[in-house]
Amino acid sequence: MTMEKGMSSGEGLSQISAVKVTAKDLETKQPQKDRRGGFVLVHAGAGYHSESKAKEYKHVCKRACQKAIEKLQAGALATDAVTAALVELEDSPFTNAGMGSNLNLLGEIECDASIMDGKSLNFGAVGALSGIKNPVSVANRLLCEGQKGKLSAGRIPPCFLVGEGAYRWAVDHGIPSCPPNIMTTSRVDSERETERKVFLFAVGSPSNGCRGRRIALIRRQEQGFSLAAFKRNKRKLELAERVETDFIQLKKRRQSSEKENDSGTLDTVGAVVVDHEGNVAAAVSSGGLALKHPGRVGQAALYGCGCWAENTGAHNPYSTAVSTSGSPFLASEDGVLGGVIVLRSCRCSAEADSSQNKQTLLVEFLWSHTTESMCVGYMSAQDGKAKTHISRLPPGAVAGQSVAIEGGVCRLESPVN
Repeated sequence: MTMEKGMSSGEGLSQISAVKVTAKDLETKQPQKDRRGGFVLVHAGAGYHSESKAKEYKHVCKRACQKAIEKLQAGALATDAVTAALVELEDSPFTNAGMGSNLNLLGEIECDASIMDGKSLNFGAVGALSGIKNPVSVANRLLCEGQKGKLSAGRIPPCFLVGEGAYRWAVDHGIPSCPPNIMTTSRVDSERETERKVFLFAVGSPSNGCRGRRIALIRRQEQGFSLAAFKRNKRKLELAERVETDFIQLKKRRQSSEKENDSGTLDTVGAVVVDHEGNVAAAVSSGGLALKHPGRVGQAALYGCGCWAENTGAHNPYSTAVSTSGSPFLASEDGVLGGVIVLRSCRCSAEADSSQNKQTLLVEFLWSHTTESMCVGYMSAQDGKAKTHISRLPPGAVAGQSVAIEGGVCRLESPVN
């Protein structure tokens, strides 16, 4: 594979430095007669990936690709293949999805996930889901059940469920529950739990609308508290101020430690797939923001935000699948931190001098991120093993104000029916 680097600008971001990568066609083996083809591209989160954990992130991406390709080779649907890839990513303690996801303000894990089928344009999603090990499995089941048509009494089947309702629906449809202590892994360590408690003390609990204790005490003082009352609350004020200072210092220490010894905060994981017939599917799964308010549903679960998949049509020569990560839609933020993986494919005419009765599927794929790094993996059914890569911003680039773009091209051959 050869790469060419260049500088370019993009819309919506200032002072953008971009890395554009073009790749020659990937070398692939001849497809086996009894196996079907396809291609998968996955990512394990956009954020910061330290060199010390690079092997672990690449390994989980490799396993996710292999799981998806195994499904495609067995003739499974593109949606089942993309689900298999996401399940592998959710099961990893190194990702913010499924097992080991971020904790909310109550110290609980609530996950978002969605999936889209490019052939039918059907969609399935769950939000703020607790107690289920693989949220993407519930999203895929919602999609499948929705394709069966109306329920009894003409009811419309759900495609998007949240919270307790999503949990009950999953259990009723045979998806096993998972105890909270299993969902929380060593990645969500004691320091993160300490940070959560310090934050709650400084700003208050979700039950009172997160109104800060320190702010409330100051307001009472301003409203005419007596000197005696002020003295009685002085210790509380000093303690609250010290806690806020400790919280800031703790956060800085953790960020510094992450960059030196571990990987920092990561976001949504995702995958896109195309099968041998050109059908595409996309999926996304996330544990959401750290210290988020209970019940918050992120963009990973939202239609048209977390993922998108659409087959070729009368007015569209390409099949396209997209999976996003981060919060690119928060226009009020100074820096846009996020990532995306994209796949598009089309049928190619056979070469004139070719005597073999085969059809070729051209697959173009790319990944892009504004975070410091993004770990990806990709594989075709004709490859012997998955390829993995940690993409990083160019030296001197500023996260949130710069973007890295890389990608490649793959040709898939399959016998003509």
